[in-house]
Amino acid sequence: MKKSLLIIALISINFIAFSQNRTLPKVDLKTLENTILNSSEFDNDGNPIVISFWATWCKPCIKELSTIAEVYEDWQDETGVKIIAISIDDARNMSKVKPKVNSEMWEYEVYCDPNGDFKRAMGVGGVPHTFLLNSKKEIVWQHTGYKDGDEYELYEQIEALSK
Repeated sequence: MKKSLLIIALISINFIAFSQNRTLPKVDLKTLENTILNSSEFDNDGNPIVISFWATWCKPCIKELSTIAEVYEDWQDETGVKIIAISIDDARNMSKVKPKVNSEMWEYEVYCDPNGDFKRAMGVGGVPHTFLLNSKKEIVWQHTGYKDGDEYELYEQIEALSK
């Protein structure tokens, strides 16, 4: 019983620490052209950044990113937000990412995390997992999963940051 309480307390402390504004970890990612870019280079001139972890095999991920793509231009005009999509497809499936992005006609910056280093550093367990960063590149909000309408909650968070 004491052991269970200790484990619950440790998990709670980790969750609280994780929930606080924390900065973006510095991890190398691959571009769709197979060059390296470090996550510390993410920039949006002080405007909000959304980082969305996804995979080519994840239907909710595709649905979320496609739904947001329909309103992305309006979101950019109204809030200045930039969306960065991070594929967690492994090295074997990484070749499927660029064709998927092109077929969906996403206008996002897209990077690949084939070894899962960025995913682990961000504490991502499953996809879709979305993070919102403020002007200091601090994680101020996050959401896992996707159901219709979740994009409205994300937009409200973005809008609150951009005021």
